[in-house]
Formats: sequence, C-alpha cells, structure tokens
Amino acid sequence: MVEFHHLAGRVWLCPGDPEPELVQAGVAVIADERGSVLVDAGQSPTHAREIRSALHAAGLPAPRWLVYTHHHWDHVWGACAWPDVEIVGHVTGAELLRAEASRPWSTRYLREEVLRDRRLGPSFRARALAVDSWDELTVLPPTRVFTDEVALPTGVLVRHVGGRHAPDSTVVVVPDSGVMLLGDSWYPPPLHLRAPDDEPDLALVGRLLADDIGWYVSSHSPPMTLAQARAAIAG
Repeated sequence: MVEFHHLAGRVWLCPGDPEPELVQAGVAVIADERGSVLVDAGQSPTHAREIRSALHAAGLPAPRWLVYTHHHWDHVWGACAWPDVEIVGHVTGAELLRAEASRPWSTRYLREEVLRDRRLGPSFRARALAVDSWDELTVLPPTRVFTDEVALPTGVLVRHVGGRHAPDSTVVVVPDSGVMLLGDSWYPPPLHLRAPDDEPDLALVGRLLADDIGWYVSSHSPPMTLAQARAAIAG
C-alpha cells in the first residue's frame, strides 16, 4: 500500500515496493505550508498518482518543488504526472534526460534494446511493468538546474555529490529536521553497467555524515540513524 510515514520534523517518507523486480524507489516530502518539496517523482505516471493520493490522505501540503536525486528512470518517470511544480536537478542530469526524452519509449523499443544488449533485461522489464500507457509518459528534464548546491525558499538544501551510481547524484538536506535524503548516491552502478568488483560506496556516505544530521534515507533501503550509518561504514 502506498502511504506516507512521518520520519522527523517536516520529513515524511513513502517507501517504494520492496520487490526487486519492480525497481520502485521511495519518495519523500518535506512538508511546508508555503508548498512542499517532493524528492523524486515516482517510477511512472501511475505510481505518481498513487503518491499524490497518499499525500492527500496524509493531509500534507501539495508540492511546489520536485527535486531529482538523479536521472534514473525509477526516480523521474512520474514527473509528467505532477503539474505545477518546479523541477530541480543537476545540470548533468538535465543533459542526460534530454537524451532520454528523445528515445521512442514503447514495448517494442524495450524489446529491441534488450535483444541488442541482454544486460538491459532487468531494468527494461521493470519499465514495461511500471508503465500502463506509453502515450501518457513524457520524460521531463529539470526546469531549474544547479551545479554544486542550491537552497530552496523553504530552507531545503540540494547538494551535488556525484559518485559511481550516477554522475548527477544529489542529496537533499533538511537542517531543521536533522534529515539527509541520499537517493541512490552510494549504491554501485546500475546492473547493466556494474563490474563484478563494484561495491557500495561507503566512503561517500562517510564524507556526508554530520553530528547535526540524525537520519539518513536512501531510496531503496530503510532509514538509518547516525549511529547505524556509522556502524555500517565501520563494517
């Protein structure tokens, strides 16, 4: 069931589906009466509509800003179902998404691409499961780009960290709530690009830990406290 759960302060989380084959990332909302900040868009228009219903059911303010943690499909394909939001993303992701937007997404195209490169199979099968109608899918690049860091009017900080998972990986910091949303920044590269020796980038997480941030949230993992994050890095 798609629903929001309160984490801390202004931050609410809507977990993704734990089934790996569905590749459904969680999203977060930083609630603010001036307009909330939605972190990631959902993996499809259908998923986005479910998130919007859950947002309404939780009594949370509608989003005014949508932040992409990175350009991968399961984080951005729902954007076309979020009207009247400013989409914030890293300049590198904007370039990549313009290229993605030009591809002829359809069941036939997915099949042709998998036959060309079998490593795309898991990702492209998940896309086929996610999208109910290709006619309603539009891949949207961000409308507001940044290079290093940008502060939104609600006090939310959006910071580029890069990494091996995606060159545009971005974290979202909510200082007054003691929360950092990590996206997929520390994960290994996507399966079709992953080498046998690729591992999670715990060093990246280590550089991000701060005493005034009590919660660390990844898109496909349960939230971790600062103590849990430190213990995970220590091994």
